[in-house]
Amino acid sequence: MHPTIERMQEVVAKGDEALIQELLADNVRFMPPTYYSTWTGRAPVAAVLGHVGQVFSEFRYRRIMGDGNDWALEFQCKVGDLDAVGVDLITLNDDGLIQTFEVVMRPYKTIGALREAMMARVMTDVRFLEFKNALS
Repeated sequence: MHPTIERMQEVVAKGDEALIQELLADNVRFMPPTYYSTWTGRAPVAAVLGHVGQVFSEFRYRRIMGDGNDWALEFQCKVGDLDAVGVDLITLNDDGLIQTFEVVMRPYKTIGALREAMMARVMTDVRFLEFKNALS
């Protein structure tokens, strides 16, 4: 298994954006499950993923599939009292850092709860006034 993928399993659920940021390429692209937009850039993506790590509970990876630069990490978690399953689709760059990170999740009700919880957190994080430019 790639060292970045091994390390990712250790840090994502902690919600520690400094540890997450170490795994991200400068121009990383993150596609969340809550809306059809993309976050671009190491600092904004690390901030978003840091908040996600605080919203998810009982997070664990169930299966990891991949080779080389392309990986799929199946996970399960809770958002509040709602269960969810999902997949992190990861592409690494030639330096072994995360270049693209797309999340697909189900069920719909949990995604709605995630969106609400994330909006509440982001609206109180003043960095997102600047980071909104990283959203396309």
